[in-house]
Amino acid sequence: RFPRVVLVVLKHAGRWKFKEQAGGADKATNLRRAKVMLDGCADIAPGTVRFEVAIAQSGLECTYDLVLYSEFEDQEALDAYQHHPRHVAIKPFIAAVRAERQCMDYLV
Repeated sequence: RFPRVVLVVLKHAGRWKFKEQAGGADKATNLRRAKVMLDGCADIAPGTVRFEVAIAQSGLECTYDLVLYSEFEDQEALDAYQHHPRHVAIKPFIAAVRAERQCMDYLV
């Protein structure tokens, strides 16, 4: 008999509502820029299992404009992502263009 292997994954989910105008650009422009910036963080931390960034599609019901869904092997991997210079560098831009933010981390 083989030992049972249980994989614990730390999930990190964030979502943002964007201002209609901010930083000299409209919402659509800022959303595209934020997505590119976040997509650029997908491979910065060892232990990243999954990393998805999406802009809400028009025509579908939604309450937020941008979502990040990611999975990490452990807290150390999530910390490496959150404190990586590339991730830290985008925080001021997103803070300036967002109207609202929600974030949740949880284990499964």
